Amino acid sequence: MESYKREFIQFLQGAGVLKFGDFTAKSGRKIPYFINAGMIKTGEEIARLGEFYAKAYFEKLGTKPTVLYGPAYKGISIAVSAAVALSKNGLNVPFFFNRKEVKDHGEGGVFVGYVPKAGEEVVIVEDVITAGTAIRESMEILSHLEGVKVAATFVMVDRKEKGQGEKGAMQEIEEQFGFPVYSVVDVYDIIAYLEEDPANAENVARIRNYLAVNGAKQ
Repeated sequence: MESYKREFIQFLQGAGVLKFGDFTAKSGRKIPYFINAGMIKTGEEIARLGEFYAKAYFEKLGTKPTVLYGPAYKGISIAVSAAVALSKNGLNVPFFFNRKEVKDHGEGGVFVGYVPKAGEEVVIVEDVITAGTAIRESMEILSHLEGVKVAATFVMVDRKEKGQGEKGAMQEIEEQFGFPVYSVVDVYDIIAYLEEDPANAENVARIRNYLAVNGAKQ
């Protein structure tokens, strides 16, 4: 396993972002592990998270200028931290996020921060995609920005799960909307990491059993 992947998984565990147990995903699926960016609670942690996203951005998109979009609520801090990390490495990009409820006073509107203009490209930054529900919600919100195109989506972990059919949720998103979805690590990286310690055997077995039912066809 590449060293940065191990470092990232260790970071997720240390920050409490990656947990094992019994959880319910936004899709309604009962899952044996959970990725929750809401557990990031300190300046050091959010700064490090942004650095991982920036690394992935440079690896996949180079220095392409885009606008970062962080869906409320967890995506907000990710977008901010990724924008800061990119700027520290010479790429100054704007960012914005949505309100859960449209503001009817002051400046009004559903968006906070930079609002992309026609011809500009947006990159969505999320914590994880399970069935693709949250990304589809984001695309509905972003569809109100006339002439704005989504260039890519970046997430922490590719869960390698089925979407609405037998294909992977990330693959379905790519095919439906026409942009790539990138992840820092995937669930098989997590399994490989866990298998290095025999004490993790139960969690490994539960994740493999889950994927046997909900995993995308490879």
